[in-house]
Amino acid sequence: MTEPLRERIDFHSHSYLSDGVTSPTDMWNEAEVLLHRALALTDHVSAEDPKPLLDRLRAEASVWDGSRFVPLIGVELTKLPARRIADAAKAARRAGAEIVIVHGETLLEHVPAGTNHAAVECAEVDVLAHPGILDAADAELARAHSVALELSGRPGHALGNGGVVRRALEAGAELVVDSDAHRPEDLIPVELARRIARGAGVPDDRIERVVVRAPAELVRRLRGG
Repeated sequence: MTEPLRERIDFHSHSYLSDGVTSPTDMWNEAEVLLHRALALTDHVSAEDPKPLLDRLRAEASVWDGSRFVPLIGVELTKLPARRIADAAKAARRAGAEIVIVHGETLLEHVPAGTNHAAVECAEVDVLAHPGILDAADAELARAHSVALELSGRPGHALGNGGVVRRALEAGAELVVDSDAHRPEDLIPVELARRIARGAGVPDDRIERVVVRAPAELVRRLRGG
């Protein structure tokens, strides 16, 4: 029997280890059912030691050892002063984070000024989540430092998606579509991810790059492939 095609990759979700509603295992199980290829659990951390969180995520991720589904473990650095982001990202890497994302300057919340800039100039950051109103120079830095810019599927955070697409296309930066899921039903199937990208202004000839190819390349990089 042929294995179903698994194209969907999502780098941003949460469990009850931060502000989600269910376990990492439940989130990963739902992602596998929805034919995701990979889902990152990126629970919120700020200045605290990330090791206890990452150890718990790693233990639950071990259920998928040997599976084609990839349960990525990571953190979302959230509302730190911008000057603290680089040190927090390095601490997360030392503690075993496979992926580090930063809670960007969304239009929905008060996020410390300079967060976007600190994220895209940091070598340890992989994804800038929901950047809001993104500066052109920061989009250029994202391209130069291989930081993917997120198109958010979460209401409110998605308000800035159109501007993020415009800046990313101008700079040649990579885009990814993430759910920012806090419960299993928030996860986004691949066809909805395509519609989110198209609705935000991604040209038709770039949709597969944003939804499939760029995320797959990032997973290979994160896993050392």
